[in-house]
Amino acid sequence: MIDHERILDRWRRWPVTVRDLPLALVFVVASVIPALHSNGTQLGDLPDRPFDAMAVGVIALESLPLVVRRRWPAVSLALVSLGFALDQLLGFHTVAGTALPIALLSTSVHLRRHRRGAVVLGTVAYVVLAVALDRRGSGEGVAGFTSFYLVLAIAWGIGAWLRLSRAAEAESRSHIAEATRTAERTRIARELHDVVTHHVTAMVVQAEAARYLTAAPERLDQTLASVSDTGRRAIADLRHLLDLLNPDHGAEATTASGPPGAGALPQAVIGELHDLVEQTRRAGQPVEFVEEGSPQQTAGSAEVATYRVVQEALTNALKYAHGSRTAVRVHHAPQEIVVEVSTDGREAVTASPGGSGRGLAGLRERVGVLGGEFSAGRLDDGAFVVRARIPAGGAS
Repeated sequence: MIDHERILDRWRRWPVTVRDLPLALVFVVASVIPALHSNGTQLGDLPDRPFDAMAVGVIALESLPLVVRRRWPAVSLALVSLGFALDQLLGFHTVAGTALPIALLSTSVHLRRHRRGAVVLGTVAYVVLAVALDRRGSGEGVAGFTSFYLVLAIAWGIGAWLRLSRAAEAESRSHIAEATRTAERTRIARELHDVVTHHVTAMVVQAEAARYLTAAPERLDQTLASVSDTGRRAIADLRHLLDLLNPDHGAEATTASGPPGAGALPQAVIGELHDLVEQTRRAGQPVEFVEEGSPQQTAGSAEVATYRVVQEALTNALKYAHGSRTAVRVHHAPQEIVVEVSTDGREAVTASPGGSGRGLAGLRERVGVLGGEFSAGRLDDGAFVVRARIPAGGAS
């Protein structure tokens, strides 16, 4: 079975001059066929001249420059135009005369500069040709010459339309590529923020606490061990994230990660909520954790978003309300996951709960992509509450 796609791919790899050669040869072959002699374009209605050696030279001048019609369009058009003028003035009227509209169209498409100058120069050359034909006894008249000029103008106009269409398509692709790169950079920044901030915050808090435990060697050793464990977790998570960013990373690692736009990570990266809560407790934050219902077996986008909401809320609690009671409630329902994290104390969020605001903004965007709802704010009693409703199952 013929693989047409492979053949086309190989054909596109050839130089553009080689790909344009068959078209030029078609005009040459068609022009030397005896049955087609004097059956080409007849501008000026001059008497036909018998086919001779000069006719072969004129045919070559009209046809072969099409080989460079995309590489050197101006050169191609100039040579084809000269060949066409000789064809009409000498009365050969070969099929190769049809190459002129093709050369015009190609020049209009591929000429990058001086297009207006090319139009003016071409018009002047055509007027000169028309005058020369008229002096040689042409009966074409003004109407005939004008009609043929309009045909050539249409060929040029079609080329201009193709050039503008291609430019618009290229610009559209460029905008799409730039938007894709921006979205990917945003996703990467969000993942790095989520992965790094939580672990580093926990390590900083634990290291600060270790300064006051010199009189209690056992607790000091426990705290330092916790810092080491948190550091190892951070390194492992970063390695997983870098693996995802590696272009050679296998598709199997991202199968369970959900849509790229959701910024999801594999189960090995997001870990378990219980482990996350326990890590925060070891950092000195009293956390009450309640999980209702059964989570999904695979880590879909909803489960990843749930993990990130809890992670960011606990990170902010460590930063701005260290030691205050924090309650985490996660309810797994068939159609959605509801998350609520509250931190007691008026000091919990007085110093800008999200730092730069990137963490909470990223959560709002992440949950919004999945069609959920997200809110974060302080209640009248001073507690800071983060709530999220995340569609599960098909919504992911």
